Amino acid sequence: MTGMTSQQLTERVAGTGTGLETTDMVLNIGPQHPATHGVLRLRLVLDGERIVSADPVIGYMHRGAEKLFEVRDYRQIIVLANRHDWLSAFASELGVVLAVERMLGMEVPERATWARTLLAELNRILNHLMFLGSYPLELGAITPIFYAFREREEIQAVMEEISGGRMHFMFNRVGGLKEELPLGWTDRVRAAIAKVRGRMSDIDRLITGNEIFRARTRGVGVLTREQIAAYGVSGPIARASGVDFDLRRDDPYLAYGEPEVRDKLKVVTGRGGDCLARFEVLLEQAYNSLDIAQACADKLDTLPVGPINQRLPKILKVPEGHTYAWTENPLGINGYFLVSHGDKTPWRLKLRSASFNNIQVLAEVLPGHLVADMVAILGSMFFVVGDIDK
Repeated sequence: MTGMTSQQLTERVAGTGTGLETTDMVLNIGPQHPATHGVLRLRLVLDGERIVSADPVIGYMHRGAEKLFEVRDYRQIIVLANRHDWLSAFASELGVVLAVERMLGMEVPERATWARTLLAELNRILNHLMFLGSYPLELGAITPIFYAFREREEIQAVMEEISGGRMHFMFNRVGGLKEELPLGWTDRVRAAIAKVRGRMSDIDRLITGNEIFRARTRGVGVLTREQIAAYGVSGPIARASGVDFDLRRDDPYLAYGEPEVRDKLKVVTGRGGDCLARFEVLLEQAYNSLDIAQACADKLDTLPVGPINQRLPKILKVPEGHTYAWTENPLGINGYFLVSHGDKTPWRLKLRSASFNNIQVLAEVLPGHLVADMVAILGSMFFVVGDIDK
């Protein structure tokens, strides 16, 4: 090197950044791909293995539910309303019947109110257990899903006993519920709750304490409060970023405003806003729903025997006008904007589903992450494709 001038020295860096021109690659994940939930398509633009931009492409499962609402009477609508989110069927039925009852000025029997609250929380547990088991599966852990399904079967048994269905319960009716609760059913509900509560720690131990799971999820896919406000994200995903909002507490419906439930209801929030925080909020929320369901079952046993629904005319017509009902569904806020012209079918029933808003924020969250992290982020968004496409 002796005698060399600075002009004679050349510096070359091996690997990336060698001065070679590269072109961004467009990668389609889905609509049929094992890394996606159902037929969701993600159009990713990549620079090497890093995501530059992401565009969620929806509509592959669109069935036109909102247009079908307009040619179905108010009893038939319930059949359609519980199918867009097949993991939250009972909760999805609720929004429709609550909107219609509000338009009719109808007050449902007290037993129906408490039974609806109980069934809504059991449905919430079923929903959360599915994601608590399937999310680790997407990251390579197969064991948790077997534990989650074992607990799901305990809850499914009592839900199937009362409604006859495993997914599409069709147990709500305008004015109450389809029929009276079976004799001894609340005792079997309490037994199921006790079993699930006693074994939920197995799922907790298997997953949240796993160093590989934590490494794949901590600090990954951070969702800010500003992004949540901009995209209308709601439910456990929003609360994992510290958004302290839950309709069950902040705008109570059913029996959520009653002292027995209000004292048990805990709005679970996180601070990290990452994949790990979203999982932890979902797990803690499942525990809380068990407590609420227990309180509802105890209350039902103290109520006098009476009707569980209102008698309706053969042809049900809703007065002219409009209303908006919203519910805290397992995946977030569901809204139902009902417009009636006084007929037996709605003139318009607009559905605001939780998954639609929650999935659009992927366009903000995914850029900057590696493709390998995309699977972890996508799984932590907790969505159902039918709930996006409607």
